[in-house]
Amino acid sequence: MSIAKYIDHTLLKVDAGQPAIERLCREAIELGTFSVCVNPYWVPFANQALENSSVKVCTVVGFPLGATFDSTVLVETEQAISRGAREIDMVMNIGAFKSGDYDKVLSRMKLVTDMAHNLGDITVKVIVESATLTDDEKRMAASLVVKSGADYLKTSTGFVSNPDLLGDVRLFVDALPQGFPIKAAGGIRDYQVAKALLDLGVARIGASSTAKIVEEEAATVQVR
Repeated sequence: MSIAKYIDHTLLKVDAGQPAIERLCREAIELGTFSVCVNPYWVPFANQALENSSVKVCTVVGFPLGATFDSTVLVETEQAISRGAREIDMVMNIGAFKSGDYDKVLSRMKLVTDMAHNLGDITVKVIVESATLTDDEKRMAASLVVKSGADYLKTSTGFVSNPDLLGDVRLFVDALPQGFPIKAAGGIRDYQVAKALLDLGVARIGASSTAKIVEEEAATVQVR
């Protein structure tokens, strides 16, 4: 299976306009990615652009800080799903987590997850922004994600640099129940890193450099 099938082809830049989103969707179809990941505003457009393909629409809520009201995140979730999103990547309330308000953090995760699952066959990924957490906090965040009923733990929004993504993934593989899905994201720009993450057991990759990753995969296969 091509590595593209593990990738959420992502464009979350603040200045991304319609031509860029259109190109993203076209590339996703051509490359055969699992999904495109776009900001909520672009969900209807992406849903239409991908109408006759197998590529799903993924979006983000509470993005990128998680520092908003539960009601806001729930509205974002409901509106995104009603407009065609089939995957929701929600940001954990990192400030509340850092304050030790774990019940509030878990409550939001559960609210979003329950709403999404009740609205259909929707996948929920919780972004924990691992580069901002200590190792003990990463383990705690992982336990909350599992308790919430969410489908995936996602490492990063991509807005915070993480010099040790592979190390974080190793920790999460250890901390989570065996086989619990992990989405790795943030600075994955080449095939070597993407392949290393899959070898660690990652189930999904968020990347904007998808074409480069796929090209490098093809070159590697040819060399062999």
